[in-house]
Amino acid sequence: MSVAGRPGGVVRVLLVDDAVDARRLVRTALRFRGGFEVTGEAGTCAQAAELAAELQPDVIVLDLGLPDLAGRDVLGRVRASAPAAKVVVFSGADPDDRLWFEENTAGYVLKNEDLDYLVDLLESAGRPEQQSVEVDLPQDLGSVRQARSLVRSTLDDWELGHLLDEACLVVSELATNALNHAESSFRVRVSLNPGTLRLEVADSGPGTPEPQPQSDTREGGRGLVLIAAMSASWGIEESARGKVVWAELAREVS
Repeated sequence: MSVAGRPGGVVRVLLVDDAVDARRLVRTALRFRGGFEVTGEAGTCAQAAELAAELQPDVIVLDLGLPDLAGRDVLGRVRASAPAAKVVVFSGADPDDRLWFEENTAGYVLKNEDLDYLVDLLESAGRPEQQSVEVDLPQDLGSVRQARSLVRSTLDDWELGHLLDEACLVVSELATNALNHAESSFRVRVSLNPGTLRLEVADSGPGTPEPQPQSDTREGGRGLVLIAAMSASWGIEESARGKVVWAELAREVS
């Protein structure tokens, strides 16, 4: 299973623990699960702060009992060095203020608990919130061009230029179907999921496009055949206003 903590699909982890065996155990578990990259390891708070500032990891696995600093102080020092990183505490102690740590970190795991639980927590912490952009467009042929423009600027922002041609073609077909079959205004939504780029067009019209067999004389339905061939998956869903036609493109080129 792969995890998407960034466009490359890998969660970058900094391990902070003065016990070498504990770091090795976590490193091995992350390698076995896949989708992680251990970018650095530290045995003291000073080392951890330096590496966190340099590497800016997605997630920091933090032991609170370090030889040069401990408890809330070590958490504050490390967090100051990498403010955007999620911190998951991996500790051998169950302190009285554990609730405080649970509320102020991405999780608190005791070292005698199931290691799979720690890895699951790191997956969850390293996975970003879904990114998405959307725009409402009128029932006008120029809206197809605007839909392509939205996709083009969005993929540029997300550094997914390798999907640009396919995504523009797919959103053009989806938008054209909304105009031809639904005969209504429509909403275009582009969202970034862990493994796919999702393109949606929602409309309020009753018409539903259906893929048709290839024909030299028939025009209708060719768009969906093309979308099905290019996409990892696609579908049509009912919505409160009408329907949503969507397609997903694999983010990684096979």
